[in-house]
Amino acid sequence: MIDAAEIICPICQSPASTSKAMEYHDDRYGYPGKFPLIRCSICGHRFLHAAFPAQALQDLYTNYYPRSYFDLENHPAYRVNNAFVTWLNGELYVPFRWVPKGKKVLDIGCGFGESLGYLREQDCDAYGVEADENIRRVAEKYGYNVHVGLFDPANYQANSFDVVTMGQVIEHVTDPLQTLKDIASVLKPGGIAILSSPNAKGWGAKVFGKRWINWHSPYHLHFFTPTSMRIAAEKTGLRLETVDCITPSYWLHAQWLHLLTYPSPGVASIFWSPGGRWSPVRRLCRFVIRLVHILKFDHLVTRLADVLNIGDNRIYFLRKP
Repeated sequence: MIDAAEIICPICQSPASTSKAMEYHDDRYGYPGKFPLIRCSICGHRFLHAAFPAQALQDLYTNYYPRSYFDLENHPAYRVNNAFVTWLNGELYVPFRWVPKGKKVLDIGCGFGESLGYLREQDCDAYGVEADENIRRVAEKYGYNVHVGLFDPANYQANSFDVVTMGQVIEHVTDPLQTLKDIASVLKPGGIAILSSPNAKGWGAKVFGKRWINWHSPYHLHFFTPTSMRIAAEKTGLRLETVDCITPSYWLHAQWLHLLTYPSPGVASIFWSPGGRWSPVRRLCRFVIRLVHILKFDHLVTRLADVLNIGDNRIYFLRKP
């Protein structure tokens, strides 16, 4: 526990809340340490009080995220379902699904490259950026245009992209204002940046507390509110046009499994990490949780939360004037 009174919000530059900050640990992959989360008293922005140099961040993702286990042969383009199934599953939470056909697109934080496969099928001129070194083997096999490392606007021509997407990425960057400024520099005038990010003011964070699936310390460094995103956009040459709640239904299914397998600090979760050994009791619980998901309970709860604007994920549309 630390006193946040002297800490300044990285978005609006106001003093953080004087209430005590809560400490969080890596409850997925076992990265060591505890990290305090601070809340701004003015714009509501929450941010992790921790310093990660660029190389430390790259090592964090390469060595702890489990993409090295992913199978290249099972790497299809993103599947597109019919309109009802898309809505029920909450599939439009991913920014690249909002990109029109035939656009020049930069996807920052392209993960294992599924977005690039989808954009290629939409006849887009797609480029990716990914800090995780594991993307190299995907890019080499499928011919994707990917920069391995952190996003650097110097690698691209200014005013050259129609769309920049960041799906579940802006919360990971150390300096979101600089990142948004850099995004604005590579967007064409009139271009749009589409971002999605967990909603720490939603129902999930309130109900599940410190065991909410999306605290995801120390990977998630920032939690935006519509107010803090508007301020950030205005400071970086962008304009916030639209905010919506769209949450994938699978997140609630994963939340139940996360609660079932919540680990101690420094220990990797058997749910999130490959090769975890499940006890008979946990296997039975996992079966029940799976059955609940198959019966669409998770889907209905998630859709209702989004309609009430308290879902676990927000999607932001930022326009470059």
